[in-house]
Amino acid sequence: MSKKNKKKRVDVVYSTNPDYEYDYEGESVEETLPPEEQNLKVRIEKKGRGGKTAVVVKGFIGSEDDLKDLAKTVKTKCGTGGSAKEGEIIIQGEMRNKVLEVLKKEGYNAKQAGG
Repeated sequence: MSKKNKKKRVDVVYSTNPDYEYDYEGESVEETLPPEEQNLKVRIEKKGRGGKTAVVVKGFIGSEDDLKDLAKTVKTKCGTGGSAKEGEIIIQGEMRNKVLEVLKKEGYNAKQAGG
């Protein structure tokens, strides 16, 4: 456990109970909305990526695990690499239309954003 997390403990300074679970501020598992209620924005970005093009999917509301599962599905169906973190899915390459198609087949409300 990092020092950063220790500072955010709520109501307890120390416990001798080995099974005690500390409560942390801001530690909430976000409920994942069903696909038809998600409004995802799909855009192409080059900035800050060493000149390489990437498709970024923003607007996902849900848990980090569900985000990673969706990213894995998109990466598999597009046949490319990428990552999922901080509420975004990043897909390598310039394949916005293919990503939009995959998301819509999965039942998500996805729209093209930006130019």
